[in-house]
Amino acid sequence: MRIVISEFMSLDGVVQAPGGPDEDTDGGFAHGGWSHPFFDPETVGGAFDDALSKAEALLFGRRTWQSMAAAWPERSGDPFADRMNAIPKYVVSDTLGDSELSWDNTTRIPGDKAVARIQELRGSEGGDLLAMGSPTLVRSLLSEGLVDELRLMIMPVILGGGKTIFPDDGALRALELVSTVTSGTGVHVCTYRPAAKG
Repeated sequence: MRIVISEFMSLDGVVQAPGGPDEDTDGGFAHGGWSHPFFDPETVGGAFDDALSKAEALLFGRRTWQSMAAAWPERSGDPFADRMNAIPKYVVSDTLGDSELSWDNTTRIPGDKAVARIQELRGSEGGDLLAMGSPTLVRSLLSEGLVDELRLMIMPVILGGGKTIFPDDGALRALELVSTVTSGTGVHVCTYRPAAKG
């Protein structure tokens, strides 16, 4: 499986709480829901549809999984929601109990086993393992060299601070731009893959 990351991102690299004001206020973040003015169904929505259509499973950190699990089951009857609800899901967490995995087809991966288990999944046959949001988890995946593709929806807004997916370990990681398209709302939907070494 390929590990694909899909993120709403500000120009200054922030991915925190794009969906709503109370989604994630850690660190006093006050701009929750910042992506809404820039969302358009054709380009940005189309990028999400495309990513989900190629996914064989979804991968989340605990907070993102809990947000999604609270929202998507209520939206059944819509093709996108039905796919989100039916697809296998993995959540990396040391605090969620198995009895709390209320969203259908969810499997918990303990945090201390996450890298090894995700390496196993990446080495298996199949479509994409798609991660959305989950900045702490995605930062770890990038640090470990486990990301095969980044799909970034870069929005024309500067948020001045917040959570990011990028490691701050001083390592250089070259990427190759595979495709880009710009929406009428100024969003750059960019697909990157790790550049070949040498």
